[in-house]
Amino acid sequence: MTEFEQEVSARLEAVPANQALQAAAAGFLKESIAARYSYNFFWMGRPIIQYPQDMAAMQEIVWQVRPDVIVETGIAHGGSLVLSASLLALLDLCDATETGEMLDPSKPKRRVVGIDIDIRAHNRAAIEAHPMANRITMIEGSSIDAAIVAQVSAAVGDAKRVLVCLDSNHTHDHVLAELQAYAPMVTPGSYCIVFDTVVEDLPKELSFDRPWGPGANPKTAIHAWLPTQTEFQIDRSWDAKLVVSVAPDGFLKRR
Repeated sequence: MTEFEQEVSARLEAVPANQALQAAAAGFLKESIAARYSYNFFWMGRPIIQYPQDMAAMQEIVWQVRPDVIVETGIAHGGSLVLSASLLALLDLCDATETGEMLDPSKPKRRVVGIDIDIRAHNRAAIEAHPMANRITMIEGSSIDAAIVAQVSAAVGDAKRVLVCLDSNHTHDHVLAELQAYAPMVTPGSYCIVFDTVVEDLPKELSFDRPWGPGANPKTAIHAWLPTQTEFQIDRSWDAKLVVSVAPDGFLKRR
């Protein structure tokens, strides 16, 4: 560990006890969610409904894990798929630079598999027209349907390193079923990232009449699921680093 990395580690250890910082972050999350702040960002031209902090975390995790495949439930406008694809493209470029290998843009090594119950035609068309499209496979259907899970598993194939992001229906039962279906695809040392766990920590009215809210949401699903297995644990270093995130307790690392 470098001297700078040691300094970062020391700063992060102090974050959980910093009550003023925690209160400011909680206040910002509450007000920004009410203002639909996360709906204002784009990645390479596609809307990405995420907080900048979580986008930065994704970059760090992808560089750290170096996945061959990223599986994402929930597509919406496709910004997250494009983010993942672009990060994987950079990994391929870095590998080629180190080895001297010639890249064939028509045959990308790393790829993204996205699942959504309803891929709207205009979003599909925009994603398929994007420069990152040849890295993206889209599968339409319920992410917890056994036939869809089998399609995803086939698309992942024999990839050596797999990262999973769960960001579709945020009800307790749906996320629990996704964890049971997709967490086994995560390879050791990689992550299953569960988004919108913050729902548990917010007032009910900020769920905007959706079928999830405090008491039944991605965070409750995580805490119901974790005791049933031994290979995953919450990596709380990300909570300390990000402070503002829609995924507190949601960075699940496979041992």
